[in-house]
Amino acid sequence: MAGLSVHTRFGYGVGHVLNDLCSAMWFTYLLIYFHHVLLFNNSLSGVVLLIGQVADALATPFVGQEADRTDDLPFCTRYGRRKTWHLLGTACVICAFPFIFLGCLGCNYSHDWAQVIYYAPFVVIFQFGWAATQISHLALIPSITQDPHDRTELNAVRYGFTVMSNITVYIVTWLVLGLDTTSSSSGVGPEDGAKFRYIVLIVLLIGAAFAGVFHALVKESKTPQYENMSPDVEVNTSSDAHGSQMHPDDSTSRDRSLPVPHCVPTHFRMTSTDWLKNHQFYQVAVLYMGTRLFCNLTQAYVPIYLQDSLHMPEESVAYIPLVMYIAGFLMTTVMRSLNKFIGRKASFILGSIIGGSACIAVWFGTGNLYKKYILYVVASLLGAGGSIMLITSLSITADLIGPNVESGAFVYGAMSFTDKLSNGVAIMLIQNLNPCTAPLRNCCPMCSSYYRDVLFYCCGGASLLSLLAILTLLPIKIGDRRKEYTAVPQGLRARVTSASDDDDDGVDVLP
Repeated sequence: MAGLSVHTRFGYGVGHVLNDLCSAMWFTYLLIYFHHVLLFNNSLSGVVLLIGQVADALATPFVGQEADRTDDLPFCTRYGRRKTWHLLGTACVICAFPFIFLGCLGCNYSHDWAQVIYYAPFVVIFQFGWAATQISHLALIPSITQDPHDRTELNAVRYGFTVMSNITVYIVTWLVLGLDTTSSSSGVGPEDGAKFRYIVLIVLLIGAAFAGVFHALVKESKTPQYENMSPDVEVNTSSDAHGSQMHPDDSTSRDRSLPVPHCVPTHFRMTSTDWLKNHQFYQVAVLYMGTRLFCNLTQAYVPIYLQDSLHMPEESVAYIPLVMYIAGFLMTTVMRSLNKFIGRKASFILGSIIGGSACIAVWFGTGNLYKKYILYVVASLLGAGGSIMLITSLSITADLIGPNVESGAFVYGAMSFTDKLSNGVAIMLIQNLNPCTAPLRNCCPMCSSYYRDVLFYCCGGASLLSLLAILTLLPIKIGDRRKEYTAVPQGLRARVTSASDDDDDGVDVLP
């Protein structure tokens, strides 16, 4: 990426590692921990996760709106708005997340609902911090580069570290659970509570170290400001074959006597109200929501599927997800080339088809042959499909923002709102519809097929929803907001037009 140093790329890539480590623990092991270790019933386990998802969903629009404001606080001015929110979020995550997996301190024998009340404040603080870190980190991408392929590479670097973070969690879990030769249990149980505490403390130390690297290496640039032009000037600009801006000349000016301003604005500000009136905003939101539903539900329910449906040993909750994320990591190495040669939309369609095919394979997967061999292929397909969908959906969101980096955090916050709320509702419904009411696995014959059905209907349905959303975007140029603005700052009336970018999935320079 021209203009970006290696240490900036690396620093940006590791900026979300703490969130990714905690997210892997949250989605992969929270339900197992509360259901199999703390012996909560399915509904209460879902309530804990729902509290977190609702808190995250409410925090993201707030963080997005506040992170876009020009803050006059001296620290924010010097350090950067995005990095300030990132630092605040990191502190909240480090302080609150350990208590979720430490057990109910001083109330282990209290009623389950009393323990839920104990966990709720820590869950809310953790999710607020997670949202602040995620939104501020994502909002840096449009500020760093305007090139769509470079944005794809930045998202791929970011997702590459996301995958490596998940792999780290699964390796640590595999070591902690698998190296205990004194345990006679064939699955996760109450005796494994101390093991989860060790896992959480290890991953937090790793995440905190990488957060420090991010803040040391990445420097936040100021949000581009709009320079004044003389009122009532109509200017036409065009792009040459290489996409560079051409200075307006006498042949394109309506009145040759008008002075040509020294700086022509390349776009107009987009407020939150403007975004809410943009139909592409909702199309991309549905696409992003379906993508996150697929990724998060597979992450949450594959381990439970392994335990309750396939009755595999306890260390399987580490090495099967590990296979998923290794496959996802390998896909990140080709995402820039894939997006460049077949385009964003075709790449996303390919990812949704791969992910949906894996869900179909889960539906038909039975027998020892499946558990010994085919399951690894299915896990690889789930990881590869989710990787393609997530990276491309983030790039599509960045394309939607285009040059409007001043409101980028609001857009990411709104997208994350749909993601978190839909995930919380989906998981709560799945937990409440579970035919098993006892806090231990193998409690009824229907349990063996329930989580298989969840992966097929819910995860497969999410991939189908995302596929339908991208199909509605096929005839549309993402980020194209050409229209005539009649109200602009300082009474300026201007109409700026642009020739189309030569990349079909790129970003228009002008709205």
